[in-house]
Amino acid sequence: MEIEGRDFLNTPPKKTVRFGGTVANTLAKLQKGDTSDYELIKHQLSDPDIKDAQIISWLQEFRTCVTQLGRDHEQLIYVVLKLPWLGRSQAVVEEYLAFLSNLVSAQTVYLRACLRMVITNFAPKRIRIQEGNVDISDSDDEDENLPRTFDHCHQALQLITRYVPSTSRFLMPILSDKFPFVQKSSRTLECYVHNLLRVSVYIPDLRRDIIELIISKMLTLDVSAPRSEIEEVESGAQQDANGASQDDCLFDMVSPKHFRKPDASVMVHPVAERLDTMMTVLLAYIKDICHVNGSLDIEKTKALYKDLVSVFDKVVLPTHASCHVQYYMFYLCSFRLGLAEAFLDHLWKMFHAPNQPPVLRQAAAGYMGSFMARAKFLPVSTVKACLDLLVPWLHLYINSQDSGSKAFCDVNLHGSFYTACQAVFYTLIFRHNAILEGNMKKGLAYLQGLNLERIVMCQLNPLRVCLPAVTNMFAAITSSGKLIEPIYQVWEEPSDCMIDVPKKKVRKGSMEEEDDFLHGGTPHGDSGVGMTPGSYDSHLHSPRSGVSGLSVTGDACAHL
Repeated sequence: MEIEGRDFLNTPPKKTVRFGGTVANTLAKLQKGDTSDYELIKHQLSDPDIKDAQIISWLQEFRTCVTQLGRDHEQLIYVVLKLPWLGRSQAVVEEYLAFLSNLVSAQTVYLRACLRMVITNFAPKRIRIQEGNVDISDSDDEDENLPRTFDHCHQALQLITRYVPSTSRFLMPILSDKFPFVQKSSRTLECYVHNLLRVSVYIPDLRRDIIELIISKMLTLDVSAPRSEIEEVESGAQQDANGASQDDCLFDMVSPKHFRKPDASVMVHPVAERLDTMMTVLLAYIKDICHVNGSLDIEKTKALYKDLVSVFDKVVLPTHASCHVQYYMFYLCSFRLGLAEAFLDHLWKMFHAPNQPPVLRQAAAGYMGSFMARAKFLPVSTVKACLDLLVPWLHLYINSQDSGSKAFCDVNLHGSFYTACQAVFYTLIFRHNAILEGNMKKGLAYLQGLNLERIVMCQLNPLRVCLPAVTNMFAAITSSGKLIEPIYQVWEEPSDCMIDVPKKKVRKGSMEEEDDFLHGGTPHGDSGVGMTPGSYDSHLHSPRSGVSGLSVTGDACAHL
């Protein structure tokens, strides 16, 4: 009798009493039509107070007759799969893992059920919280055993994969189906996304599909909350805390604390907080995959780059009004200049390919311009190399239209042209100083060599179509570079000496239209180039876990 080491007074007796026959005898009776013991076993397995010793005893019996547990016994198997094995003693965990291994090896018909059981535990269990008279069900965020629980889930999934090599073929639909609703708590989404990415490490064949699933869900959040709405909520919280507001500048980077509550790293806007949480996990994964012992692993980074670009092309590029998710590519490209140049080359080829749908070509140009403008890690030489691709393309486009019947301002006809113009203008807004630095004469000669006057003054009139904010800033910096001012006639009031000279009747509307492209006005009847997606324009915040460094708030040029 084992009594040593046991506190008799404070330890309840082990519950090992059970009713009915063995599992093998029960299955034999069932074949003869006697279901009494079969129902009794299901009832005992469903006992919420079942003890570790009982679970181990049952599992050992099931393992001895696993070959008999065919499709006819699925109700019993489903009850066994619901046993509370997670969070139990190590002995229970090991016995349960052994049972799973035996079951999927002998009865592959239960593979999906086993996978669903494991994946269900990729997020914290739901608990009921009563607020007033309403029951609210959400995750148990305070469970300290979650890391251990998740470790055991991945151990189970790896065992199943080892015994059933085709597991990956059945797993992806389940991962998608079990993905929590995006309205769930940030903690629930954080845990599930983290566990999905962990699966991609030991089942690499699923990595691209897993990343696509995660980014698709993030895009759902991204487009559901307009940037202006997020900024308004976060700014309001900051005003409440400080008693004053900060001025927003169109192209300026706003202080990180502008979008964070002063007493926490949690964003006030619920959708922004969920998106920010998922983004942090994704960027942490990217960093960990690409770095080994603190050093960039070139081959691993290249492989991940291919997967991320593929997902970018498939789900990010076609998505309108995405403002934040695309930063995962921005972050990856910051690791090495070669990655950034490869991505820019990819975007250029996408834009330059006439067989691509116009919406994708325009999106590629928008991302290209935003990337060149915003990426501090891009040297001027790379920016100039990209401009040397875009600007000649614009001149060639103008050449092809000058003598044609469609050489007039029309967004539908010339959408790609206007988007490319906007990309060039936007890039110069941010990079003109860098181009002029060091050697002003040489830099100015380069800018003049772009012959921007011809682009601006062509019959397609790009400044009339581009976003007014970009138009204003571009006009401002180019009249610093003396590119537009020499060819632009400003209005001058007649002097007193001209009082006897008959004045030409000047149509007021025409003057206002002349000034439209310098003051950002868009003439009536024309719409701005708004077909491009959200770009890499975002305010920075202090990283949640030392990795992200990117908030889910952006500035007014996010639709470039």
